[in-house]
Amino acid sequence: MTAQATGVHRAEQGVSQLAASPPAGCGSLCPDRPLGPCACPSEGAEAVLVVDAQQPRPAGPRQPVDVAVGLLIDAQGRFLMTTRPPGKAYAGYWEFPGGKVEAGETVQQALQRELREEIGIEIGAAQPWQTLVVDYPHALVRLHVCRITRWQGELRMHEGQDCAWQTLPVTVAPVLPGTVPLLQALGQAA
Repeated sequence: MTAQATGVHRAEQGVSQLAASPPAGCGSLCPDRPLGPCACPSEGAEAVLVVDAQQPRPAGPRQPVDVAVGLLIDAQGRFLMTTRPPGKAYAGYWEFPGGKVEAGETVQQALQRELREEIGIEIGAAQPWQTLVVDYPHALVRLHVCRITRWQGELRMHEGQDCAWQTLPVTVAPVLPGTVPLLQALGQAA
């Protein structure tokens, strides 16, 4: 399926390639386990989305930063997108809300904490949906995307970001490059 068919415009700069890197286990986090890669054997290489490949990277191998991402879906089938806060890499780009998984946290715990801190809601169960490794010039991140359909509270943007309920095709721009394949996957699932 093409990016345009799902409403994602490849005009988003910097999405340059998907590459394979050798795994050390499946590399995913089990949603109810503390931080740490799963020990199960891998079925092949873990795909890595390389963003802004022409930009320099730190020398030597980088360990991925695990990030819990919430795909909040409301009763009308819309999903929530927020902008990256001022002062962060790719500030103003649209993404799904979430944040870094801290040591000792599960993905579920990280999502509960991050969504409370970031957008002021308390979430119910988070269903694992997608895992994606993205190589940005500033960081190598492993996104653990979970679907969330139940939450309490009113949305309040605590970090100066904007928010918008979206359907495909999205009407917000620019979209964070690591979010583009997730939007494509949403389009394929529909």
